[in-house]
Amino acid sequence: MATLPAPKSQTVEAIYSWWAGKLDQPRSYLGGSIIGRECERQLWYSFRWCQSPGQEFDGRMRRLFNRGHREEATFVGELRGIGCKVHDIDPSTGQQFRFKALGGHFAGGIDGVLQGVPEAPKTLHIGEFKTHNDKSFQALVKQGVAAAKPEHYAQMQVYMHLASELWGHVGENHFKRALYLAVNKNDDTLHAERIRYDEAEALRLIAKAERIIYAAEPLPRISEDPAFFKCKFCPMSATCHTATLPPVSCRTCLHATPEPDGDGRWSCAKWKADIPLDAQQAACQHHLYVPRLLERWGEAEDASEAEGWVQYRAPDGLEFRNGPWGPGSYTSRELAQASPALLRDAEFLALRAKYEGRVVEYREAA
Repeated sequence: MATLPAPKSQTVEAIYSWWAGKLDQPRSYLGGSIIGRECERQLWYSFRWCQSPGQEFDGRMRRLFNRGHREEATFVGELRGIGCKVHDIDPSTGQQFRFKALGGHFAGGIDGVLQGVPEAPKTLHIGEFKTHNDKSFQALVKQGVAAAKPEHYAQMQVYMHLASELWGHVGENHFKRALYLAVNKNDDTLHAERIRYDEAEALRLIAKAERIIYAAEPLPRISEDPAFFKCKFCPMSATCHTATLPPVSCRTCLHATPEPDGDGRWSCAKWKADIPLDAQQAACQHHLYVPRLLERWGEAEDASEAEGWVQYRAPDGLEFRNGPWGPGSYTSRELAQASPALLRDAEFLALRAKYEGRVVEYREAA
């Protein structure tokens, strides 16, 4: 006799649903917490809001990701309990201490500034607190932060550098050390590691951030093979290795530019004006994709600034435009819902021309 599955708890499902409803807003900046990632194209996609729809996480996973934030308060309490001074709140904002650089386009927040760390009581430390599963934690203990978690190592290098630039020094102490404090989520084992500031590495990472932020088009991939394991599990894989286009936003439009002055300022060449942050996600009707984002559809061969279009030619000779609606011309929102195959479908083209139709959703047959 088959065993019936245990009934789901309505309370648990309600909690998961609550977490699922907490929609993430895209970061307005390139984060110091991810600058250590290897692929510069992935970072460019992240800064330009290129993650494809349909990759959202369910409520349980969102709650899991939030575990690290919940652990921060525990670490702060424990450090204070052993006699450390922990400065974890910026009194001017009531939030984490935050740093910005490169015109406000590169930013991050630290978990705290620490004084009284037992290994070096007189030295100021930038505090960085992390949670790990058992496999990750064992690698961390065996290899150390720099080898096991290069993203975390890079994050601390950047934060030490930016903290020194912002605050200079306090007394005779400079920000030359960080304390990495980690917990194994499986058994609550702790690991602490003091990280030495490496100026050359910090400057290399900031130069990397500058290169990514001000690049007008996607930077090189780490691999051209979508089956390469680092590409296969990348959240930007569909945008990078298939014809899937990223969502329409000012960040994916060729008219928009991140400016080096101001606080995260973006300008629009079409409107000759700055673009407010709350308008960037919506974009306007004149949106035109950055041409390299359409590289799997065709190569840009012509353009008209006055008429607002870019013309592409596919390898098989098909020509089409990204611009105002018309025969052979598609708005960005249409292209985002279409596919290269649809642009070659005779029945679709006939119906579109006859009824002046727009592509609002398209799903290819399995």
